[in-house]
Parts: sequence; C-alpha cells; structure tokens
Amino acid sequence: MRLFVALAIPTEVQENLASLIRELKSADSRPKWINSNNLHVTLKFIGEVAPEKVIEIGEALAVVRTQRQVIAEFRGIGFFPDARRPSVVWAGIQPSDILCTLAAEVNRVLALVGISREEKNFVPHLTIARFKEMRLSAGLRDEIEKRKSRAFGTLAASEFHLIESKLKSSGAEYTTLRSFRFAPVESKG
Repeated sequence: MRLFVALAIPTEVQENLASLIRELKSADSRPKWINSNNLHVTLKFIGEVAPEKVIEIGEALAVVRTQRQVIAEFRGIGFFPDARRPSVVWAGIQPSDILCTLAAEVNRVLALVGISREEKNFVPHLTIARFKEMRLSAGLRDEIEKRKSRAFGTLAASEFHLIESKLKSSGAEYTTLRSFRFAPVESKG
C-alpha cells in the first residue's frame, strides 16, 4: 500500500485552485496538471508499506496533538527546484508554526514505528502540476508571473488523514483510511 499523511483543504481553496489550474492549462497543457479534487497538504509521504503495518501506523498517528488548530493562508505560485528547470509548479502556503510543528510530530511518531524520517525541511505547498520535460514555455511563464502573488483562501484544520494512493493511468486515486483529531476545535467569535 502506498500511503501518505495530509490535511484536507477547504472547498473554497479547492475551487480557487481549480480555476487557476484551468487558466494555466489553457496557456500550456503539456505539464501534468493535478486534478483539483486530489489537492491536499502533505505532512508526510510514507510510501509503500505492507497492509498489516497500517494498524501500527494508525496507532502511532493517534497520539499526535498540538495546542491549537492549524491556520494557514494559501498564496502565491512557484517552482521546485526553480523556474529555469522546473519539475513542479506549486501553490504556496504561508508557513505557520503549528503547521511545521504538526509535520515534525507526524514525522517523529512515524519514525518510532520504522517509517524513515524525512530529512529535508518541511516546505508547505500544494503541487498543482508536474513537468515531464524540465522546460517552461514562455506563455506559461508569463501567465504564472501575472498570478504569482494571488491568494486562494485559508485553511483552519484540527484533523489530519492517513490516505492510500493508488496510481492509475487516469491519475492517482486517493482513499482516506483514517482521520485523526490533533487539536481542539476553536470556536469563532
């Protein structure tokens, strides 16, 4: 089973990003544009594990707690590793201390059950496209430049999800295996 841990994104953010993807895809359809229904904030990519390991992973994740929920603003567009040789187009997430703390805690508890620890710094983002050829067309570069500071909405999350990813020719298919409350729900007002 191919697994990852993620935060779901709000419908408003998903719709705003779906609109962005349509706009950018009209400038260049060659990159593999992500289906907006599959957008999520990855806290930890676990990778392939034996099905019998899922219960142990779930028990480890169930102890993760933070003092408050994650509040994060989705804003901006960029590239990994850079615009000259892009492999990914991303929508940015303004880093919050709780989001980074949550990702670190997920990483820590999963290491206790034998999932290799993520060594790179956590960089919150939403992948919106992947490039097969690491080349950016002038038209797409211009369209991204026009939108590089665009805001897409805000996330307020108090639970994360263990998700199975099945790779299919039509794209990845995600199934939530279990959800975990990590913070108290904050009331508005």
